[in-house]
Amino acid sequence: MMRIGFIGLGNMGGGMAANLVKAGHHVTAYDLSGEALAKAGAAGCTPVSDADEAVRGAEVIVTMLPAGKHVQSVYQSAVFANAPSGSLLIDCSTIDVDTARAVAAAAKEKGLDAVDAPVSGGIAAANGGTLTFMVGGSDAGFTKARPVLADMGKAVIHAGENGAGQVAKICNNMLLGATMAATCETFMLAQKLGLDLQKFYDISSQASGQSWSMTSYCPVPGVGPQSPADNDYRGGFAAALMLKDMRLALEAAQSSGAQVPMGERAEELYSAFVEADAQGLDFSAIIKTLNS
Repeated sequence: MMRIGFIGLGNMGGGMAANLVKAGHHVTAYDLSGEALAKAGAAGCTPVSDADEAVRGAEVIVTMLPAGKHVQSVYQSAVFANAPSGSLLIDCSTIDVDTARAVAAAAKEKGLDAVDAPVSGGIAAANGGTLTFMVGGSDAGFTKARPVLADMGKAVIHAGENGAGQVAKICNNMLLGATMAATCETFMLAQKLGLDLQKFYDISSQASGQSWSMTSYCPVPGVGPQSPADNDYRGGFAAALMLKDMRLALEAAQSSGAQVPMGERAEELYSAFVEADAQGLDFSAIIKTLNS
């Protein structure tokens, strides 16, 4: 059993913290939301009233926050002032690469190990303990983080030094966003040309056009395995979060000089969708913009 401080109990963090409790850890949890704190308490966590209290005495501090500015703020205001020397910081947020590297360097100066460990899998995987973690950090940091992350996921992969986990995450999600947009386009084209969508799925899912967006997360209701499309596009991975990740990828592409024309076009499509009427819908609901 380890003493773990967990900060950020939203749609993803709440399930992750609960799984750490199930694995036998003592989890002291904090979130700005009273409702999230209550749910964490019901799951066996010890809710506290501020981030400082969550960090004190913790061997491991896990953060799951919306953006880099939030991670930086929590680290500076609570973690660095209260974390015991030698404790491990695991940031599971999806943030910009520069901030991930900056907070890791600041942690090292404080005598703390830090890794970035963004996740893939969505809310269902967070609740079910089947997330995939992409980890950036030293070999020693990864070795310390791996058993903790394994209690929340099915795969824990060392991507490289600090920041590499974030690089892997934003590249993966740029690919996913572009692939989903193309998958939606092809289903709508098949329909307009008179091809039954189940027949198209049966063929393409076993042909060279196959992708995860089609065979694991089909955007068409009633076709393929159960997906958010079968729940009126509720649950899963919100279009607004996909847009956030794609924008992080484009920022990184610009700073590195990489050319990503397909990523740029997919970001434009998601931007228009979110600004129009995404209303918390799953990112696969972008098919609605083509179904007219």
